[in-house]
Amino acid sequence: MTANFIFPPQAIVGLPVNGSDATFPVRRIYCVGRNYAAHAREMGFDPDREPPFFFCKPNDAASVVPVPAGATAQLPYPASTENYHHEIELVVAIGKGGKDIAPEDAAAHIFGYAVGLDMTRRDLQMRMREQGRPWEIGKAFDYSAPIGPLTRLADSGELRNGIIELKVDDKTTQRSDLTHLIWSVSETIAQLSTLFELQPGDLIMTGTPEGVGPVVRGQTMVAHIAGLTPITVKMV
Repeated sequence: MTANFIFPPQAIVGLPVNGSDATFPVRRIYCVGRNYAAHAREMGFDPDREPPFFFCKPNDAASVVPVPAGATAQLPYPASTENYHHEIELVVAIGKGGKDIAPEDAAAHIFGYAVGLDMTRRDLQMRMREQGRPWEIGKAFDYSAPIGPLTRLADSGELRNGIIELKVDDKTTQRSDLTHLIWSVSETIAQLSTLFELQPGDLIMTGTPEGVGPVVRGQTMVAHIAGLTPITVKMV
């Protein structure tokens, strides 16, 4: 029996898949905090004493911005902030669900990878951090997750190394290597699966390297990870 909703439910957001006319339906977006040592230090933390933690972004069309290959996404500058930051991240798409996944089995649960941006209202995030409050207003707002096309694991192989880089108006601001992740992708999947039962459609944003910084209207960001489709995003 079809449910009689009082208004039409929100449509599922889908990400394009390289080499396919199908789209990947997004279920949940999990984000890893402080997963590069240099970034943890620039944010005032000791990565040797504090393992990364998890937070979430909304999975709806208001938050997720699919960025097709070769396109330039228009990203509106958000309200209530004067310090809007870019954070480039490797996005891992889950294709097979599970819980209590062993690290050595994690790759079997990966559908593919993409380049993503964890856009952050840094001033609001810091204010909430200082008050011991949740980060939602700094992290989980509209248009906060531009994500590029997915490259299937079958096409790329496991991504354990490779340059991760973001440029703002052709100037490199973030540059590191995936080998600098404190917790590898497999370890992250294993740890996350002890807290949530992962399902097909889940995305994991695996953390950002050092060099995060502000962007303003009129600037263009180009985010690149070796082996994946880069994304271009312009602030408007």
